[in-house]
Amino acid sequence: MGRAIGLREDFDGPLLQRVTRRSKSSPQARRLLTVALIYDVGSRSESVRIGGVTLQIIRDWVIGFNTCDPDGLLDGKAVANALILDDMQRRALLESGEGALPAIHGVVRWRLIDLAHWLHGEFAVSLDKTTVNRALKKFGYVKLTARPGHQRRTR
Repeated sequence: MGRAIGLREDFDGPLLQRVTRRSKSSPQARRLLTVALIYDVGSRSESVRIGGVTLQIIRDWVIGFNTCDPDGLLDGKAVANALILDDMQRRALLESGEGALPAIHGVVRWRLIDLAHWLHGEFAVSLDKTTVNRALKKFGYVKLTARPGHQRRTR
């Protein structure tokens, strides 16, 4: 069985409890108290029992605490993956999005799903239409649809 990841030496249990009192985030406070318990008791299995989480979650909290101080235990956005489209692909998407040519592209106007299929054909990049929409929104494009006209009856 592997060894437990060590905790930072510039903190201790009482200091973490004081930091917990100033915290505005209740999930962060719960995580800080669990890490403080590890400092005080030294047993991760005891902190698992009291914290109501698994050893893997405790391990993740310790890694977050060691790398980013108490702020590493705040909830936040997940770390973003690398950009899906590179600069050349983004430029090509913008140029193709300017106007569809039926003879060349096979569509009268671009829909998001059409652009996603085009990207897959051109660059072998699989994106769904929401990701294509987000990429276009970054450049100021908005999704516009023509409002259907009223069907008039002929008598």
